[in-house]
Amino acid sequence: MSYQVLARKWRPKQFDELVGQEHVVKALTHALDSGRVHHAYLFTGTRGVGKTTIARIFAKSLNCEKGMSAHPCGECAICKAVDAGRFVDLIEIDAASNTGVDDVREVIENAQYAPAQGRYKVYLVDEVHMLSKSAFNALLKTLEEPPEHVKFLLATTDPQKLPVTVLSRCLKFGLKRLLPEQIAGQMRMILGKESVGFDDGAIDALARGADGSLRDGLSLLDQAIAHGGGTLHVGDVRAMLGTIADNDVGVLLQALAEGNGKALLDEADRIAGLSPDFAVVLEQLATALHRIQLRQLVPGYAGDEAEREVLGALAGKLAPEDVQVWYQFALNGRRDLPLAPDVRSGFEMTLLRMLAFRGGADGEARQAAPAQREGAPTPRTTSIASAPSAQHVGVTHAGGVADAPEKPAKPAAAAPRIQGIADWEMWIRAAGLGGPVGLLAQHAVPKSFEGEVLTLALKPEHVIFSSDAVCRQLQDQLGAAIGRPLRVRIVHEAVAETPATRAAKARSEEQAAAERALAEDPFIQDMQRQFGAQIIPESIRPTGRQA
Repeated sequence: MSYQVLARKWRPKQFDELVGQEHVVKALTHALDSGRVHHAYLFTGTRGVGKTTIARIFAKSLNCEKGMSAHPCGECAICKAVDAGRFVDLIEIDAASNTGVDDVREVIENAQYAPAQGRYKVYLVDEVHMLSKSAFNALLKTLEEPPEHVKFLLATTDPQKLPVTVLSRCLKFGLKRLLPEQIAGQMRMILGKESVGFDDGAIDALARGADGSLRDGLSLLDQAIAHGGGTLHVGDVRAMLGTIADNDVGVLLQALAEGNGKALLDEADRIAGLSPDFAVVLEQLATALHRIQLRQLVPGYAGDEAEREVLGALAGKLAPEDVQVWYQFALNGRRDLPLAPDVRSGFEMTLLRMLAFRGGADGEARQAAPAQREGAPTPRTTSIASAPSAQHVGVTHAGGVADAPEKPAKPAAAAPRIQGIADWEMWIRAAGLGGPVGLLAQHAVPKSFEGEVLTLALKPEHVIFSSDAVCRQLQDQLGAAIGRPLRVRIVHEAVAETPATRAAKARSEEQAAAERALAEDPFIQDMQRQFGAQIIPESIRPTGRQA
């Protein structure tokens, strides 16, 4: 007999065997035991959490020869036929490949006939959101008032795409993403019954890599067993997943905490020798920073033993503000990796950005920076000196009066330098500015940063963007991002270039390049010659930009 993958071999056959979906199992069990079974159910959730499995168990419970029950016998001909996928009255439809109204019309016509073997004819429609609008409309009446012997079980990973008219006709159950601990427990049970040896660290790594999906986890488990020759070792699993050890993450964070650029790049070089997936490494870094912040700000948070060993000391060394900024950099760095010249340089640049924005780094880190060599030209910059204690944080418009001061703040760490519009754009990204605040930041440029006062220039026609409330919100978000209080001052004057104009120029250049590339394409030119085709510039979008 051919090998059966673990996800299929160990698919639950009873409600009691399901993992992590107790809320759904409880409701369906009560419905079956009381006989109050609705005619249409909708199961939603991410891939591999049990939507189709629950639907099959439910169909088996409805049709078991020993009576309708939440605990089907599993021994009768109908139960065995459902388990084997051969039960004639369980009609499974893949809506991704049967999307049209003709496919639904066939369902409607066949629904009127009585079931051949069981009590109920059960229609299981997977990925139901893929049906066309006309198919949904054709199904509505039957879905609302089906024959008494028909039950509909719908499953989808994207319920937002379902029409409200369908949602209103179904009982909806949202399936949860599984916790890593739940997935790890199921893996240990399966490996014990399969007589496969394993390291606990390997199972934990696979459970985290499953990302809440038990099916994905078991697929990774199959791959890991093959990779390790029948035994799971943590080193083999990490190599397979492209991850690194928690201790390696700790070494990176330790170098960042100490402001040691050489140690940081040495460790990055050693990690690169392991050929990891740098996006996954940045994800691990973000996870570690999240746990450090929990230890810092949540009383009583302990974490597991390995976490306490690696991250416990770092929680006491790092400023909470630095942890927040670095976490944002890790997320942005992961997103921007495809844009870097190569993924390793993108990873290293993310680490160096964290180092550059380390609170209190003005003295020690910059003295050790390779760029500060004797005789090297000094760029014209406005640097941020270590400021005295902030007496108040207010918003000042040129020629106006500052808002009421807030309560005195504690002495702040030195802030990073800002050297022009490129650095200003980096500040905007680091602070995650959006909405009205982002609009103000995108149309302003920094003039100076002296002490605690950041002076921004804004064109007079954009004065509408700079209300007092928006300015206060801007300075609060920027202050949180750089780890020190500041006061924003707005002056209205002509501005040559802003982040908004730079972005518009970049979009215009991308659009021109896309139109030029299309016009020069030999196939397009041939279509124009033969058929008189015309290019509509408004319909062209550069690669990666949505319409």
